[in-house]
Amino acid sequence: MSSETTPFGTMGTALLLRSQRLQMLASNIANAATPGYKARDVDFGAAMDAAQNGLAIDASVARATRYRVPVNPSLDGNTVEMSTEQTQFAENAVQYRATLSFLEGRISTLRRALKGE
Repeated sequence: MSSETTPFGTMGTALLLRSQRLQMLASNIANAATPGYKARDVDFGAAMDAAQNGLAIDASVARATRYRVPVNPSLDGNTVEMSTEQTQFAENAVQYRATLSFLEGRISTLRRALKGE
């Protein structure tokens, strides 16, 4: 089922993708001290395009996942830079919340329509 045929449209897809990205960024932060760990991120635009073209959410995320290139590489091969990860996590969390608020408004509108208000 395409995102345009669901009641939540592309916003539902965006919410799922933002959730997946939050998990990936949290994983980066959790592995900041793991030698050899390679930080990853999701190219949200590429993932959204893939999902809108019929690819499943997990497959869209996998296709749009990129390894982060560190500004200051560590000697142990870990590419997590906490300031970058925390900034990306905070920005994505704000975007997640904005998308969720939009969906809550849409749900409220559907409820009112069903009640005949």
